[in-house]
Amino acid sequence: MPGSANTQQNPNATALQKKLGDVPHRPGVYVIRDRFGKIIYVGKARDLRRRLANYFTPSRRNKVDLKTRALIDSAADYEWHLVKSDAEAVLFEGRLIKEWRPKYNISFRDDKRFIMVRVQMGDAIPRFETVRFRREDGARYFGPFANAGALRSSLQAIRKQFGLRSCRPVEPGERDFKHCLDHVIKNCSAPCVLKISREDYRMRVEEACEVLEGKSREMTVSIEAEMERAAEKLDFEKAANLRNLLKDLRETSKPTRRFTRKSLPNSIDPKSDLLELRRSLGLERLPKTMECFDISNISDNHIVASMVRFRDGVPDRESYRRYRITTTKGQNDFASMAEVIRRRYRRLLIETAKADPEVADSQELPAEVLERRARSLAGSSPLPDLIIVDGGKGQLGMACRELQALGLHDQAVIGLAKEFEEIYRPGESNPVRLDKDSGALRLLQRIRDEAHRVANGYNELLLRRRITESILDEIPGVSEARKRALLAKFGSISRLRKASVESLAEIRGVSPDLATTILDRLTRRQ
Repeated sequence: MPGSANTQQNPNATALQKKLGDVPHRPGVYVIRDRFGKIIYVGKARDLRRRLANYFTPSRRNKVDLKTRALIDSAADYEWHLVKSDAEAVLFEGRLIKEWRPKYNISFRDDKRFIMVRVQMGDAIPRFETVRFRREDGARYFGPFANAGALRSSLQAIRKQFGLRSCRPVEPGERDFKHCLDHVIKNCSAPCVLKISREDYRMRVEEACEVLEGKSREMTVSIEAEMERAAEKLDFEKAANLRNLLKDLRETSKPTRRFTRKSLPNSIDPKSDLLELRRSLGLERLPKTMECFDISNISDNHIVASMVRFRDGVPDRESYRRYRITTTKGQNDFASMAEVIRRRYRRLLIETAKADPEVADSQELPAEVLERRARSLAGSSPLPDLIIVDGGKGQLGMACRELQALGLHDQAVIGLAKEFEEIYRPGESNPVRLDKDSGALRLLQRIRDEAHRVANGYNELLLRRRITESILDEIPGVSEARKRALLAKFGSISRLRKASVESLAEIRGVSPDLATTILDRLTRRQ
């Protein structure tokens, strides 16, 4: 019979089917695990029982595609988490997929985050902007929001309702006002030229924040009344537009839970992953502390690096470090990796020697003293148990050379090449490939991805800071895109001043006349 055949495909089929009786007919997110307890699929549903019944009712197995059938055959257990709305389910589902990267999920596995709204109340004239990363910068953040279209529609309406600016300058002035049409079409109250006082404008921003938080209903009540008046006048097109706006605004201002690591189901066992990593790589001791390095570059003159530290298999964020590459010329990942390794561990050795008289007075190399102290103090050395460099043989070779120059001859170090997730070890030509579902590889991927995130975030921060503070803003004809292209190629204003008209004109969108104007303005501002 079909039922018995399906039961043979998955020995847990009967138990999984019986468990359906406990699943409620409510919206939520479900998590499917394999026989090792690892999360292999995350999904959302308006009706959890109906959705899970599609997987675990034997008569329906043969109606699904091959991928779903493989998922069903691999399932050993499942769990569910109730939510209040579809938007909350989308946020929760995306957060889980990004956290655990399940085998059978495709959506949400990239680095793209849900959209949020940021307002820096410390600015002279605050404005709302959409971002995808929450930073510790003192600004107020709203979201994340599952429906980006509804959010953008709501923001546009909120700006118009309260007369808030949408221009990009940090502190707009009279020059910006001359080129702005928002005040003409009554979308902005023009605080840049004191058409409204800064204090009154700030109060409007506070009221707009209350709308986004769902604490104020005055705006929705006003839109409802306007929609009813339009319907009474038989202006159905306007009424429909207001109805859609009202729907977007309600969806945007609806309170949702913010899902953090503590609220997520856990399928990671750091201790087990560490033990597996030690066995897989043949390490002398358990890698309780690991440091991973990554290089990020946008141009020849804008190169940074990151170092992240994991302790007992989890991030130790207080020990993270960010570096600007200073001695390496051009986009040379090998030399950049050598520089950051040299700077990190030379400074570590020097600081330890200054803090410990035994190290300072010893005739041994600082590294030798540290290794001896680590043995006597049961592994309390400031040096990590394992160093990981993002890259293959080239990056690993440069790291080993710098470590040996510092006297760290026995330091455990590996390279992790991202394309095929190959692990390179010193003195071995052939890489090690771990099973893609192994806890050891997942641990290495987590620390590598964290290093990548920190490096890219630092690169983005520095470039944005350079663009924001650039005197190129004052030069007519230099748009945001041209300014970004100029700084990406030349790296700084001082280098731009030394450039020729011909080299500037090589930038896309920069004509010889504009290049001459740029150099003339920069020379006069010296």
